[in-house]
Amino acid sequence: MKLLRLFFTLSLIALVASCTTLPKPSTSDASQVRQQAHLQDIAGIDQFSIKGRLGVQAEGKGFSGSLSWQHRKLNDDIALYSPLGGQLASIKKTAENVTLEDAKGNSITAADTETLTQNTLGWQLPLAGLADWALGRPRNSTVQASTWDEQGHLSTLKQDGWDIQYENYVAQNGHFLPSKILLRNEKVYLKLLVENWTLFPAPVL
Repeated sequence: MKLLRLFFTLSLIALVASCTTLPKPSTSDASQVRQQAHLQDIAGIDQFSIKGRLGVQAEGKGFSGSLSWQHRKLNDDIALYSPLGGQLASIKKTAENVTLEDAKGNSITAADTETLTQNTLGWQLPLAGLADWALGRPRNSTVQASTWDEQGHLSTLKQDGWDIQYENYVAQNGHFLPSKILLRNEKVYLKLLVENWTLFPAPVL
């Protein structure tokens, strides 16, 4: 009888313990939740201005200087400056084409920024994806690979032939946005250091 009573007592304790112990979410599940929350937070940003520095190494050629970039939904306006502050080139992109004007006032127009910068500057500026990548999110095309940190921010991204690495994020107007981005493909290595972010509200339709 004592043995039977002991068996029921131990069974009751085990039952109570199983009812009161709730499974904890795994680290991967928690990271996934933070990742989705971060992407949702920045999903509505489609207009911004960046001021910072750009470093380029491409097939023996290099560039180092400052950059001013204003991105609108259909337009981009980029100015590149030498280390001494002189403007080297301006790039204006519209829905129809892209025009680059050099320091001498010469203008060249092409269908896309990648072709234009490769032919005129000797290195490719991946503007088609950079508006999303600069914000720390993949663009709307196939993602070959990606990794995310514990805060749900993008750490590395492989997309459209580019390997992208994020080394730092900063708080800006309630959002966490990248401040150091490294981009590589087979021919060029780009380092973008963002010193100032300005976010513009979406236009009222």
